[in-house]
Amino acid sequence: MITETATTATLSLGRPDDWHVHLRDGAMLDAVAPFTARRFGRAIIMPNLDPPITDRGMAKSYRERIFEALGDKRGDFQPLMTCYLTERTDGRDLAAGYADGIFAAAKLYPAGATTNSAAGVTDMARISGVLEVMQKAGMPLLVHGEVTDPGVDIFDREAVFIERVLEPLLGQFPELPIVFEHITTEQAVDFVRGRAGRLAATITAHHLMINRNAIFEGGIRPHYYCLPVAKRERHRLALRQAATSGEACFFLGTDSAPHVQGAKEQACGCAGIFSAPAAIELYAQVFEDEGALGKLEAFASLNGAGFYGLPASEDRITLERKEWWVTEAVALADGQVIRPLMAGERLNWRLAGA
Repeated sequence: MITETATTATLSLGRPDDWHVHLRDGAMLDAVAPFTARRFGRAIIMPNLDPPITDRGMAKSYRERIFEALGDKRGDFQPLMTCYLTERTDGRDLAAGYADGIFAAAKLYPAGATTNSAAGVTDMARISGVLEVMQKAGMPLLVHGEVTDPGVDIFDREAVFIERVLEPLLGQFPELPIVFEHITTEQAVDFVRGRAGRLAATITAHHLMINRNAIFEGGIRPHYYCLPVAKRERHRLALRQAATSGEACFFLGTDSAPHVQGAKEQACGCAGIFSAPAAIELYAQVFEDEGALGKLEAFASLNGAGFYGLPASEDRITLERKEWWVTEAVALADGQVIRPLMAGERLNWRLAGA
């Protein structure tokens, strides 16, 4: 609900959820987790640590580290843990973890697709038994939707994944709920829309805001490098239309993925964009630009909860139309820093009390 006075405007939303975020571990976790907990009621926590979270014992331990990192900043924030699928995943442990509420979902990384994905899946046939267990349990499968075939152009990897992997997967496991994560192409938008109900997609703020030109503007811009990589302008526009449409199959997932500045700015820089310090504000900016602020609550607070079979939050947040400048850097305890998306740049909406 938008409220306007002579001097200000506010936007009230049910507390949103982040259905895809990387909190990392150790000093990085300590530095970044409070930004997510401040803005979101729940978050799907990515399991691609080193070593990855591959069983329920590891997931419980990681969840406790998240609570410890947040301390008195936790509030009512709920981290929803995921299992990193490998070709050796124990289906019984996975199903037990889901039944016990330890796991909210399992994550499929094609081996070599992104950060810490070396232990991922090389052959889908090798996890068919685990996927059958998940289908029987109604456990969501989250997919990083890119092929890693070196013969496929990096800008085509998502579209090829749909053809080679996702469409056959839907046919083989017709009752398995699937989230196509951080989609980046008009092909993905159309594919998800055509199979809404059992297939959904998360959309990041950065893929709504930048196209692939941003990576090369005035030189190499490593802080805009992410995987899946940003695509052509027509794909960005398709994503913006999908996100602001109100359709239940599209919902918020930041894919906020922090790396220290030195790891981004090197000969082989890490993939990932850190958006957590202004996450919901960035989405509000996009929705305002599209004349769709009235659709933000569905995208941010309702659609994802509905897909996961969870109640929408009864809490609310307030965004104020108030100019502010995104922090230039977030410091770790060891003195290293992380540069967030739009570091030092102006936004028009700010979370009240932040």
